[in-house]
Amino acid sequence: MKIFGHPWIESPALYLVNTIHDIKMTPPNAIVLLNPLSSSLELAKYCQKHQILYALKTQNIKEGLFANQLGCKFIVCSKELAVTLIPIAQNYLFDTEVLALIEEEIEIEEMAKKGVDGVLYRTNY
Repeated sequence: MKIFGHPWIESPALYLVNTIHDIKMTPPNAIVLLNPLSSSLELAKYCQKHQILYALKTQNIKEGLFANQLGCKFIVCSKELAVTLIPIAQNYLFDTEVLALIEEEIEIEEMAKKGVDGVLYRTNY
């Protein structure tokens, strides 16, 4: 399980971006974080074309399916959606990993028991 944003664990930073210029300004090998596809499809395609690691805020199953097809590294979503997406991701052998947004440490264990790929502390992103 991946854990992003916990003070005990060093994890890569995610950089929220809104434009191609923002992407170009991130450090090399950074993971960029995109808003949902309805407002960032062009950015997702740019990242895919240029092999830039990116995470995508996802609000429903359909966006999760598209995120995987667009070469997204991480889907970032609510705990409820993460639990729903995991069996779909496993069934279709997603390359994309599902990260649940959490607020408290106790939620790490909850998500691990449900097979979610990782967690991301909401306060950091």
